[in-house]
Amino acid sequence: MLAGLTIFLSSFLLFSIQPMFAKRILPMFGGSAAVWTTCLVFYQSALLAGYAYAAWTSKRLRPKWQAMLHIGLLIAAVATLPVEARTSLQSAPAMAILMSLALGLGLPYFLLSATNPLLQSWVRRGSQTYRLFALSNVAALAALIAYPAVIEPMLATHIQLRAWSIGFAIFAAICATVAMMSKKMPASLELPPQRLDWARRIEWVALAAAGSMMLLATTNQLTQDVAPVPLLWIVPLAIYLLTFIAAFENPRWYRQEPMMRFLAVALAGVAYAIYNINLSDALIVSIPLFSFALAIACLFCHGELSRRRPEISQLTWFYLMIALGGAVGAVFVGLIAPLIFSGIYELPLAMLAVALLALWINRQSAWTRRALWMAVSAAMIVVTVAQADGYHHNAVELVRNFYGSLRVVESNGVRILYHGTVEHGAQFQSPELRRTPTAYYGYESGVGIALGALDRIGPVQAGVVGLGAGTLAAYGRTGDRFRFYEINRQVEQIAERDFSYLKDTAAQVSVRIGDARLTLESEAASAHNDLDILAVDAFSGDAIPVHLLTREAFELYLQRLKPEGVLAIHISNQYLDLAPVVGALAQDCGLTAIEVRSARDDSRHILAADWILLSRNRNFAARFGVHGQAAPFTTEKAWTDDYNNLIRAMRWTSNR
Repeated sequence: MLAGLTIFLSSFLLFSIQPMFAKRILPMFGGSAAVWTTCLVFYQSALLAGYAYAAWTSKRLRPKWQAMLHIGLLIAAVATLPVEARTSLQSAPAMAILMSLALGLGLPYFLLSATNPLLQSWVRRGSQTYRLFALSNVAALAALIAYPAVIEPMLATHIQLRAWSIGFAIFAAICATVAMMSKKMPASLELPPQRLDWARRIEWVALAAAGSMMLLATTNQLTQDVAPVPLLWIVPLAIYLLTFIAAFENPRWYRQEPMMRFLAVALAGVAYAIYNINLSDALIVSIPLFSFALAIACLFCHGELSRRRPEISQLTWFYLMIALGGAVGAVFVGLIAPLIFSGIYELPLAMLAVALLALWINRQSAWTRRALWMAVSAAMIVVTVAQADGYHHNAVELVRNFYGSLRVVESNGVRILYHGTVEHGAQFQSPELRRTPTAYYGYESGVGIALGALDRIGPVQAGVVGLGAGTLAAYGRTGDRFRFYEINRQVEQIAERDFSYLKDTAAQVSVRIGDARLTLESEAASAHNDLDILAVDAFSGDAIPVHLLTREAFELYLQRLKPEGVLAIHISNQYLDLAPVVGALAQDCGLTAIEVRSARDDSRHILAADWILLSRNRNFAARFGVHGQAAPFTTEKAWTDDYNNLIRAMRWTSNR
């Protein structure tokens, strides 16, 4: 009973801290969707370390010494509380995130990861041992449901971390009690090990790795063009856990024959969605589609793992191989793929891995089934090659790093910059048109109107958060100063190498590399109230990073703006309705806010754009000739660095 309670509590803490800590460090790394993927790499790797510790101690140490070692580590972990992000390094962001997690969370997370296999090796209740494994997954699922439903809306992030630290201290006390009881376990309970061949262990690793790859690749697919929001982190992870619960709770939940048919259909559906982006353009379609495929693929992987589970004497080795596979899949998608691929190809590669495993498992089945999985595997290869070819079609340049995949395409005399599938800037290549602002920044756009009006008054001091192709530099005149703030150095290199806005402008232009908030804060002491306009146009996929839309961020913006200055917020977005969010912040800061919507014009390569212009001057709209509507009134609580609610801002159908 006490062991079951300890396992339940450890799993609840293990999975509740995952979105909690990731959300805490998200602003430190520009709000990138890759933050969560990198966090998953750490979580899977720490799980592997915990399982390796459990396997080593259960094999090498007598019960008395196991208990003493574990109690000592629990005491050391409690001494590190409360958990908190320990670093905000910006160079090599993936490594900085891993370091932040290791320093701020490492030892407590390691011990929580070890709890399930270690306590099961102490208890050894025959077939009930695997029920304890399912119990731990139920606790994990409960934590993932509780976070977006209860914890995130009700508690500020720093309070969440304090409450979690108290919960860990309680867990440590209970776990130490179980450890003390385990000292009395007689050595005769140790069962003679079953000899395992390496082929079986490789199967365990491969199945676990394929499931982990599907988890991270699906999460990337859902977040890279929407927003790094905890709901879109948690839904795939919850599905992943549900398949573990179903596979290990009872054999009736996994039947190989029908599962193979469902798997073929699921892989085919996602493959078609990769070809036809309009099919998955709305969240109401894309979330169920990719979630269904993830569920079927993971149930196949975990169901086959359950069918291959060993006797109890090999329990810790079994868990260790599962953890190793999970870490291998996570490291490939989260760390290796961004380094070796110029585009985002992980999802079709993960589907190919699943198809090849299905082919291997059916190698001795009827020829019709073998032929089916040979065909499915071939189709996944075709999809992967076709996606890579599509990325390279008309591409002038294709690069990728932690912040995403950047692609420069030239077609019909227009050069376009894409981040993922979202256009971030464009330029005509003809000499007579190349200085013309395009995309979201045309003369009729909110920012275009504001810059045009300011230019008539006198030299403009402008700050722009987000560089893109450098399009806003087209508004620069002699005597103007434009400073761009850009977190991704590859964007700066592309703007200077593949576009000419920065070279052609008459204004004095500078680019500061780093997170905009941190850079603006570092400049605030020497550059107070110096800007006529500050345009916030930073995108992560198709969403403005949340930490740029908080009360603290707006207070910083106002410190940099002149008393009559204008704050321009770009809120064009397929999936998020950000106008009420900015409206709440305007009310909170006492600003007048006008929403300016401009129409699409294909002949000038102008995209439909939605900007909100804000100022402390209540008459600025008349002064600048701004025509628009007041930003929508809302009773929504203003977002802060400790509170936001992206779920309420979501549009569940596309707003193209």
